[in-house]
Amino acid sequence: MPDSRVAPQESRLDASLGTTQEHLGTRFLNRLPPGGPECVCKLNLNLRYQQGVRTNVRSSSLTDGHTLSKEPLSHALKLSSPAKVKDAQLNSPEEALWTTRADGRVHLRIDPSCPQTPYTVHRMFYEALDKYGDLSALGFKRQGMWEHISYNQYYLLARKAAKGFLKLGLERAHSVAILGFNSPEWFFSAVGTVFAGGIVTGIYTTSSPEACQYIAHDCRANIIVVDTQKQLEKILKIWKNLPHLKAVVIFQEPPLTKMANVYTMEEFMDLGNEVTEEALDTIINAQQPNQCCVLVYTSGTTGNPKGVMLSQDNITWTAHYGSQAGDIQPAEVQQEVVVSYLPLSHIAAQIYDLWTGIQWGAQVCFAETDALKGSLVNTLREVEPTSHMGVPRVWEKIMERIQEVAAQSGFIRRKMLLWAMSVTLEQNLTCPSSDLKPFTTRLADYLVLAKVRQALGFAKCQKNFYGGAPMTVETQHFFLGLNIRLYAGYGLSETSGPHFMSSPYNYRLYSSGKVVPGCRVKLVNEDAEGIGEICLWGRTIFMGYLNMEDKTCEAIDADGWLHTGDSGHLDADGFLYITGRLKELIITAGGENVPPVPIEEAVKTELPIISNAVLIGDQRKFLSMLLTLKCTLDPDTSDPTDNLTEQAVEFCQRVGSKATTVSEVVGKKDEAVYQAIEEGIQRVNMNAAARPYHIQKWAVLERDFSILGGELGPTMKLKRLTVLEKYKDIIDCFYQEQKK
Repeated sequence: MPDSRVAPQESRLDASLGTTQEHLGTRFLNRLPPGGPECVCKLNLNLRYQQGVRTNVRSSSLTDGHTLSKEPLSHALKLSSPAKVKDAQLNSPEEALWTTRADGRVHLRIDPSCPQTPYTVHRMFYEALDKYGDLSALGFKRQGMWEHISYNQYYLLARKAAKGFLKLGLERAHSVAILGFNSPEWFFSAVGTVFAGGIVTGIYTTSSPEACQYIAHDCRANIIVVDTQKQLEKILKIWKNLPHLKAVVIFQEPPLTKMANVYTMEEFMDLGNEVTEEALDTIINAQQPNQCCVLVYTSGTTGNPKGVMLSQDNITWTAHYGSQAGDIQPAEVQQEVVVSYLPLSHIAAQIYDLWTGIQWGAQVCFAETDALKGSLVNTLREVEPTSHMGVPRVWEKIMERIQEVAAQSGFIRRKMLLWAMSVTLEQNLTCPSSDLKPFTTRLADYLVLAKVRQALGFAKCQKNFYGGAPMTVETQHFFLGLNIRLYAGYGLSETSGPHFMSSPYNYRLYSSGKVVPGCRVKLVNEDAEGIGEICLWGRTIFMGYLNMEDKTCEAIDADGWLHTGDSGHLDADGFLYITGRLKELIITAGGENVPPVPIEEAVKTELPIISNAVLIGDQRKFLSMLLTLKCTLDPDTSDPTDNLTEQAVEFCQRVGSKATTVSEVVGKKDEAVYQAIEEGIQRVNMNAAARPYHIQKWAVLERDFSILGGELGPTMKLKRLTVLEKYKDIIDCFYQEQKK
């Protein structure tokens, strides 16, 4: 990957467009509006070659051999005048704080401490063009070679997509649903949707046809963009049930057979030539910051998914201030380089990869589709990101992989790694904010840890984030031992992503950071320990749930505060600590309130063979627990296999068992392993606050949890209600004696 983190001194809209010898068929820019040479500008992707880049990088096949019209850029200059932006910021007195209509508007929550003028996504992109036009915006791999799209090209592709959507009949406040893996096409389709006055709606690639139907029908999708034949077939099965659907666009491969109203990306982009720039400009110019532009559907763990409506101001404000709180740098200082691999239908990835990238001129490089099956680390090594985000399960998988490699290493190498991690962890725990490191810590980093970080692709990574679910103490300590701080953020789809952020200058171990400037927090119904429900207010707060007034009223109170349903406490310095979800709080038959997460984490820390632990006991006389063992994943499907991980096998050997598979442990109820688990749980019980917090019964399941199995959501978050239902018979056995 090129090191392109320094912005050019001036924008060069008349530089020459590099061409490549290979054409991949994605010729999106081949029929542009007429006009002589004077209205044509060619955009240069070869600037990076002048900065000493590697030879396996080339300009984009998405723009091979084509010229790009300067006309859209000139229109952007006219559209983005200060007067028009000023007009757009005014809150109408009759606008409420929430709406459930896709075409509704809301009153913006503007705090005096952070009164940024509201503006649209188009305005945000225009300002990025002015500063970052020639910089690489998107990097992607084709046939083993890295290719790039500049911000100028990205903008023009988005406009072309917008005109294509209009030609296909996209109506205002209707959706374009995107069902595909992260890619440049995902990005410029999303931005083009907003430019065209539509609403971007991501659908998880793992969704069933029925789940796709629910979302596409609820959001009134006029067009669905898919990446593969597999995803196209899902839509073909349900098309007859989608009255608003007019067309489907497929971009990674052509459809197997020619079908009416199914277009390749090339055909779709050519349709845009039939819509004038003036027609698109009129639509862009009419947009307001307090209108909906993004729909994020919740995972639906407690019923049908809810469509979280996010306004243009939600997106632009959070992209600016939420990321700033995480110390994301503008490209004028240092161009951030990030790897996009988490599902863009989830708010965390979408705000971090897509919208924040535009705000600060970041270079976003797309991972391979099998990233979570093992190829992610290869992409990280090639790209060398400056910041990286992962859900806890991703960090856990990296940890487990390092542990496996270490276990297979020679005696001296293994001891060196353990020594280096031990002294580094001790230093990071005892003096977390000190820049003065003892000689042994610096030596350990130089001899061992720096090489490990380089092997992971984190040699240049200054900020490593996580969110979306709790992270175990074991995982946090492991990465502190590698001298990698994991910075937590806290937020929901309903807060446009981050409402609290940690950063290198705003960090406290185990906390979720401090509230983003301009946002507010309060705790309601606090108990004696200061733990209460977390309620949030600010520009991040969503517009409402689409078509769900009752759910919206449950979430947002009369004063505009969002009741998150999460419990936590704030320390004296304003750092937030999450203790669990109110709905997940176990209330035993004796009336004891038991938050499950701390107990589950304690068990996993005490027993490194355990992958998942689920505490049971709501309305029951005592607590019980379901356990799964750490096992390897199938490289093709990512499903759990029967083989134990190296760490799990090591645990077995340490307690006197020869088992190497889950079935050997569970099927035969391996005496040594079961005894070790019982002893570990007793140690957890000894540290419990009171006897009602003791785990009295437990069972090890025959298979680890997975997305396909239904126990985990698309971001690897535990779906408790699914677990309770799926393993109901086992759970009932725990309590049968009590019923006699």
